Amino acid sequence: MKLDENQSLERVLESAVVASWADLVRGAQTGLIHIEYGFAPGGTLDYLKLWSSITPGHWLLACEYWMTTSTFHNRGVCFDNGYQSEGLAHILESVMQHQDKFSLPTDFGRQGLLQIPTPTEEESTAAAASVSEAFDRLGSVLAQPALA
Repeated sequence: MKLDENQSLERVLESAVVASWADLVRGAQTGLIHIEYGFAPGGTLDYLKLWSSITPGHWLLACEYWMTTSTFHNRGVCFDNGYQSEGLAHILESVMQHQDKFSLPTDFGRQGLLQIPTPTEEESTAAAASVSEAFDRLGSVLAQPALA
């Protein structure tokens, strides 16, 4: 998960989830996280939804992030079903508001989906480093969150 000149937004989001893993699986030994995303007109990301499964076949919406407000949702991050993660909220806010600093997935007129299985200790360490490097890339105007 090494940051390069064209670090992808998907990689940063994956790293954010891995770095916040404990908050999303609530202490379970294993789990699976899905990041669903959709595009706004113009090719930028409009929303993200993070789904958590610690029991096979049972999914709970952990949080969502919307770039705009509508009658159905507010702009920004919203946690659901008792989930909470201050660090993840800060990362999502910063990355989504500065998504132009990363290479975006291609909008083929479809939703995107990332699947993230239980990370190894090595993957967790690499994810924390990747998030840190992404914040370095975004500049000193953003305070880096404390990661668990």
